[in-house]
Amino acid sequence: MLSFVEYTFHLEVWLLIGFLAAAYVYMVKVIGPKAVAHGQPVVTKRHWIAFGSAMFLLWLASDWPMHDVAEGYLYSVHMLQHMILSYFVPPLALLATPTWLMRVLIGQGRLYGTVRWFARPVTAAVIFNASVMIIHIPGLVNLSVSNPFVHYLLHVMVVTASLLMWMPVLGPLPELRIGPLATSIYLFLQSVVPTVPAGWLVFAEGVVYAPYGEQTLRLWGMDATTDQQLAGAVMKVAGGLYLWGIIVYVFFTRFATGYRSEHNYRRGSQMPDAEIVGHDEVPLTTGDMEREFAQTPAAPGSD
Repeated sequence: MLSFVEYTFHLEVWLLIGFLAAAYVYMVKVIGPKAVAHGQPVVTKRHWIAFGSAMFLLWLASDWPMHDVAEGYLYSVHMLQHMILSYFVPPLALLATPTWLMRVLIGQGRLYGTVRWFARPVTAAVIFNASVMIIHIPGLVNLSVSNPFVHYLLHVMVVTASLLMWMPVLGPLPELRIGPLATSIYLFLQSVVPTVPAGWLVFAEGVVYAPYGEQTLRLWGMDATTDQQLAGAVMKVAGGLYLWGIIVYVFFTRFATGYRSEHNYRRGSQMPDAEIVGHDEVPLTTGDMEREFAQTPAAPGSD
């Protein structure tokens, strides 16, 4: 299926992932024990899983075959590549970062203040959505296809802007995170701006990006117009559903917690002690009932 897409070994990708993996292990094994309180875990299993997933997706989006198909054949795959780098890798990287590690990396001085300013919801949202618009400028896209340096600069911009965008949602610094309701509104707004370039790709007359219309060899027989429309659908539909899915999850985990148990009228698996014969504090007898009736005065006017 990809036999005509020549295999290319991307050394820079392997060096980057190797460096990130080595740096993470070093921080966890060497710095971590000195940065956390005695008896506290340096990282959890969740951190390791998130880090491994982030590195795998980073490799998948940056290496052969996705990278080569995205740059030389199908813009829809290029769009999928950007989705991975903005919607999946950054949040996983933040989930893989414990609070102590982030504080070690940025400290409490100017760098911390800079990160805090850029990670504010409004600032981060503007930067992220601006990057979304920038990476769809035709001249820039056309240049990135032929210029590897520009291509990687754009990817660095996308990942950096995405890290800032996700910081208020699930960043490792609790003072920078926003509440559940604000998170839902914030993520919903992130799904609005991509509608503009997505609609443009779907309804544009002709091919927007020249390099993808000049291919004489069409992968899977897909013509340039269909490829372009599919890219717009991936951007809007898949990206929107992903963000809305997170919104639904946030809503039910925060606002619907305990609803089922509070509105469940089934008897629990354990019978209350007071309902078990022999466990009442004072057994009630027929004589007790007769005495209570005898001591109760009759209502006025009753026979």
